[in-house]
Amino acid sequence: MRTKRFSALHLIILLPVTMLLTAGVLLAVFYGIFGKEGLSLLEGLYLVNSRFVGEYDQTQVVDSTLSGMVDGLGDRWSYYLTEEEYAAQNQRRTNQYVGIGVTVNYESEKGLTIVEVTAGGPAEAAGLQSGEVITMVDGFSLAGENRYEGSEHIQGEEGTTVTLEVLGTDGQTRTVEVTRASLDSDPVTAKMLEGNMGYVALANFYDHSAERLEEEVTKLQEEGAVALVFDMRNNGGGYLSQLTEMLDFLLPEGPIFISRDRAGNEEVTQSDASCVDLPMAVLVNADTYSAAEFFAAELQEQGVAVIVGEPTSGKGYSQQTFALPHGGAMAISTGAYFTGNGTSLIGTGLTLDAEVYLTGEGDAQLEAALDLLAQN
Repeated sequence: MRTKRFSALHLIILLPVTMLLTAGVLLAVFYGIFGKEGLSLLEGLYLVNSRFVGEYDQTQVVDSTLSGMVDGLGDRWSYYLTEEEYAAQNQRRTNQYVGIGVTVNYESEKGLTIVEVTAGGPAEAAGLQSGEVITMVDGFSLAGENRYEGSEHIQGEEGTTVTLEVLGTDGQTRTVEVTRASLDSDPVTAKMLEGNMGYVALANFYDHSAERLEEEVTKLQEEGAVALVFDMRNNGGGYLSQLTEMLDFLLPEGPIFISRDRAGNEEVTQSDASCVDLPMAVLVNADTYSAAEFFAAELQEQGVAVIVGEPTSGKGYSQQTFALPHGGAMAISTGAYFTGNGTSLIGTGLTLDAEVYLTGEGDAQLEAALDLLAQN
């Protein structure tokens, strides 16, 4: 009996000691991996959760901490996303969105001016037309500065309804109920210009963009295009896979993209021999970033395209998005990239064949590109 009592007592004493030793080992491992800075972050969260007397939102505290961590990198290309922002980004990158199917601008002080109505979308079904102004959303006035919040109020879950007050082109106001739906957003638009010059505008490098670009370029070739103009203005980039697929389609055999990770490991993407054998031009502006900027650089380096427009930022790092346990995400630069010949755009941006700015009348950049193509 004495032995059993001794064993039980020994076990009671041993358990806390074991737990303390385990905690100590974990703390040592954590310190070894993250250092005192990592321990400080953990302790800061512990102090807030255990000692702070005011009311607070823990998710907001974590979001602010992680956002500050990314800001501290001093890298303009890395960023932090809250749970809501991450979900919205994932939706946007599918080239689909939930909405009513209108493109708007902020020119009118009265609200959101409808520039375009998506064919087959809810807005068209509800009778909304280009030129009309959405002045109120579910009782929220869009007059003045409020109009900049209008899109947020119009967006919502698929299948739900939104009540709009609309000022028609005849000056009459009416109330319209529209059911939100999931809509496809085509990243590519194309047309044949005078002189059989093919024009292809690309909005982004997200899902289906390479497939759509190939379809439109092929169609223009079949219609007799003698040259191609790619409009990359206001294109913020997207997926590397879409970029390299486009370059492979357009360019002859050879290296088209080189990436290098933190450890110095290098990966080279090659194009096959099949290509589009036409002179090309790329339109760019200050908002041509990432894959769009690289697209122009690689076509120019291969000697198949001229670049027309405004100086670009010179991005040379690729970002990887890491989902976090609480629903947010951290997108940080994890690789440097180079053209097929090993050139980085960092600090230089694109070398323009013609530096041209828009003046508000016509499209001087497009005209300059067409002139350069006509001279070749």
